Order: sequence, then structure tokens, then C-alpha cells
Amino acid sequence: MVAALPRKINSNIYPKFPYLSSRLPGGFGAVASAWGLRERRPRHPVFSGVYPRLGGLSTARIRSVVVTSSPWVICHHTGVTTRVFYIYGQLYIVGSATAGMVETRKVQVTGGSTFTVSIPKEWATANDVSAGSTVEFYPEGDSLFLAPTNGEEDRTEGTLDITDLAGDELTRAVMTMYVSGFDIISLESSRITTDQRRTIREATQSLVGLEVLEETRDEVVIRDLLDSAELSIHTAVRRMRLISLSMLGDAIDALAELDADMARDVIQRDDDVDRLWMVVSRIFRATLRTPKAAEELGLPREVCFDYQSAARQLERVADHATKIAHLTLEFEDPVPDEVIDALYELHEETRSTIDDGMNALLAEDTEEATRLANETRESVYEIDERARRIDELLRSLDPARAHLLGLIVDSVSRSADYGGNIAETALQKAAPTP
Repeated sequence: MVAALPRKINSNIYPKFPYLSSRLPGGFGAVASAWGLRERRPRHPVFSGVYPRLGGLSTARIRSVVVTSSPWVICHHTGVTTRVFYIYGQLYIVGSATAGMVETRKVQVTGGSTFTVSIPKEWATANDVSAGSTVEFYPEGDSLFLAPTNGEEDRTEGTLDITDLAGDELTRAVMTMYVSGFDIISLESSRITTDQRRTIREATQSLVGLEVLEETRDEVVIRDLLDSAELSIHTAVRRMRLISLSMLGDAIDALAELDADMARDVIQRDDDVDRLWMVVSRIFRATLRTPKAAEELGLPREVCFDYQSAARQLERVADHATKIAHLTLEFEDPVPDEVIDALYELHEETRSTIDDGMNALLAEDTEEATRLANETRESVYEIDERARRIDELLRSLDPARAHLLGLIVDSVSRSADYGGNIAETALQKAAPTP
């Protein structure tokens, strides 16, 4: 777990340190112009180009991003020979330096036992750091992250032009900005229509923690009211596991009994899994932006990545359960008993595969995790073979019914594949780290 170690600046001597933005073609001004961005806070001279890359949204729509304190946002620029990294509002001290990426400093000893290192004056000035200021150190392996503290609440604001957005496109825009970490989302247009307001409210209600705070003729302001300290990526993934597996089982039961109400219930529960998936993605991206988020979670960022990867697989399992439920609504006559029995056996093996994969991921003992993960991976091949046998069984049925049942068999076997993917993630988690 990363811990924040507060320190006070006790020196006013800083070497020269040019902003890394000067190494980008055209400097910050050209980058901001290319992205269609405007900086609302001039004391931060370098603006991150990460935010405009929001799920395929047009960069021209992202008009501004306001950061009320120092987030852990990395601005990437890919050049011909190297990548340039700038840690927005923070200094990144690494164990080894690469030319063109970081500036090196020599460690000095003062008072016979205290190690000191100077920090760039330009960075200090841009972040209101001076003699007597308090900063926080976040040790992580052979790296040390330095962040200024100003006592302000970390809130990130983004403004989106929704003039030409409507329906699903507008919904995706709101969801993407939420997942990307915006705490305050301002949606603007010369005149926001009734349909747009309805879509915004529906999108807001489908996300955890979001509330509409303000509405005017040309603006709707949404804010995340959820306390980040209350979020748990571990709990969210466990809930996704329970819901997705119950959905898959109920989908097969609905098919066996031709229970339309149960099938519709499965379809509705997919929204719960999607909502949790958005939360997991938001938490994971937060750990990439700031070491403080990883500290609050009490988990290394590598583990957060493993959970996020598993959550993605569980979300796909829920999607296939929903697909089975939709297909069930198309059946009018009962499915032959031998086919139902074969599907139940296939489902039971698939459920065990997903369960074992998750158990391997959550296991604290690395040997146990490795054993479970390897057994899970092997079971996937057996499930594929069973699915092929069911396909042979369907050949004797009416072509239209055989086609629908074949799609259901495919969804169940694909769910097993996702369990195998979780097991693969567990193997990587259990492997020794360099």
C-alpha cells in the first residue's frame, strides 16, 4: 500500500528546470489549440491531453477541464523516437532516468544524516510551492511520487458541448466523462432540448453517485456526490460476480421453463452489472491519475488492474446472459428435454469455471491461486468439447429452433472462455514481480 509522507520544503534554492511541454512540437499552445482546449487555471502551465480522448468523442467537444488541485494525470505525446511524459502538477522521481524524459538530481546529505534533493523551481512556482510549504511523498517500489498539498478538495471539472448530441450518443458521452474521472460535468448548448434533458437524467440515474445539481436554459451541471473513501473495487467486483452468475443461471432456467417474466428480469439486471462496471472503471482510472486514490483503496495499482480486467470479463458474462434471455423470448414451444439437460450440464461446468477463476484471482496464497487458475484453464477445453457435442444434438431439430439454441450454446461456452480469461489474469497476479 502506498503511504503519503508529508514533508516541508526547507530550501529556496531550485535549479533551472524547463517545462517538458517545451519539448512537444509547438509547445503547450500548439497542443492546446490542436485539442480544442482552454486552460482555466493559468498557474498550471502544462495541460493534459489525456482527457479529450474520451471514448471516441470529437476533441472539439471537450472545451475545458478544470483541476482544483493536483491530480495524477499523465500527458502522453508520441514522437518519432521516444515518448514524452509530463506528470501534471506533480514531480515524478524515478529510480533510473532516460534522456528526454526526466531531469536528474543528485542526492545530498545535510546535518550528517538527512538526505535532501532539490526540486525544479518552475514546477514549484506553478504549484504554489515555496519555503515552508508542505508536500507529500508517496513511496512505491523504487519510485517516489511528490505532490503538493493545498488543503483543497480534489475536484475535476469538464465542460462538454452537446449541441449535436442526442439519444445513445449523448448517453455515452455522459458515461464516458464519468468513467474518465470528472467530478463535475457541465453540459452546454445554446438551448438544451427536452429530449436532451430526459436523456441526461436517465444517464445520470444509471451511474453510481451522480446527481443533477443545476439546470438552466443552456446548461446542465452534474456532480459526483459519492465519497471516494467509500468506494471499494474489491466489493464492486464481488457483486458483479454474484449478479452475473445468477443472471446466467436464471437465463437457463427461463429457457427451460419458457418463463418470460424471469427472462425480462435477467435483462433488467444487466443494468446493475453495467453500473458496477462503470464504478470499477472509474476507480481504476483514478488510481492511474493519483497515488492518493491507490492509498485510499489500500491496494497496489497492479491489483486494481487485475480487478478491472476481471470485471470486464464478468460484464461480458452478464451480456451473454442477457442475450440468452432475449433469445428465450422468441421461443413459443418447449425445448426438448435432452437439449435442456445438456444445457444445464454445460452451464454447471461454465459456472464452476467462472467461480474457480475468481477464486484464483482472490486467493492470497500464490501457490493455491496458480493451482486453481491452471485447473480452470484446462476446464475451458473440456467445455468447448461439450459445446460441440450439443451442436451435433441440435442437427436433428427444426433449423430455426436449432439456430436459436446454437446461439444460446455459444453464449454459454463463451462465458466459460471469460472464466478462463479471469484465470489467466489470476496467473499473472500470482507470478513473481520484478
